[in-house]
Amino acid sequence: MKFSVLTLFPEMFDILKTSIIGRAVEKELIEIETINIRDFSKNKHKKVDDTPYGGGAGMVMMPEVVYDAYKSIKTENAKVIYLSPQGKVLNQEKVKELSKEKHIILLCRTL
Repeated sequence: MKFSVLTLFPEMFDILKTSIIGRAVEKELIEIETINIRDFSKNKHKKVDDTPYGGGAGMVMMPEVVYDAYKSIKTENAKVIYLSPQGKVLNQEKVKELSKEKHIILLCRTL
């Protein structure tokens, strides 16, 4: 099973090289890759933030940058999961369902 993590902070996932998950990677039971969304910015400063339409506070990621990062790793049968507090709760039933996937792409939101 392959996990691809799209994130602005790939160094946060270095922890996955340790413990049980690290041993699974060493035994080639799973593969974990992190993709820095900033690498797909066309801006010389690697800017990925944009202002929200309609004004208001906060920032949003430029959709083109996220899409380009996604296209770079997309495989035919990849399952894409957008990680968000508003999403469904990850429970054992969902984990069993996801364990049948060959490639899972995790899109991390930033605050």
